[in-house]
Amino acid sequence: MLQTIVLVAHVGIALLIIGLVLLQRGKGADAGTGFGAGASGTVFGARGSATFFSRVTGVLAALFFVTSLTLAWLATQRTAPTSLLEGAPVQQTTAPPAETPPPAVEPPSDAPAQPPNE
Repeated sequence: MLQTIVLVAHVGIALLIIGLVLLQRGKGADAGTGFGAGASGTVFGARGSATFFSRVTGVLAALFFVTSLTLAWLATQRTAPTSLLEGAPVQQTTAPPAETPPPAVEPPSDAPAQPPNE
C-alpha cells in the first residue's frame, strides 16, 4: 500500500518536472528581443521567470530523488521465499473417516434351517 502511494507520487513529480523544464527558456532565448528590449521582465519581475521556475524545478528534483530512494528501500524490505515449497499455499488435509465394516447379514429367524452338508 505504501509502495503504491510513493510510486504514484514519484510519477506525478516526474511529470511536473517534465512540464517545468519544457516551460523554461534557454539562456539566450529572450522573448523581449523580438518585441523590444526589456518587455519580457514585466510579468515575473526584473529577473524574469527563471528564478521561480529554477527553484521549483530544484525542489521537485529533490523530491524525485527522495521518492526514488524510498522506492528502492521499500523494494528491499520485501521478503521473498527461499524455495518454491515455502511460497506454496498450505493445504490442510483431513484424514478420511475410518471405514467401518458392513454389518453381517443374518438370516431371518423364521427361515428354515439348512441341512448340513453330507
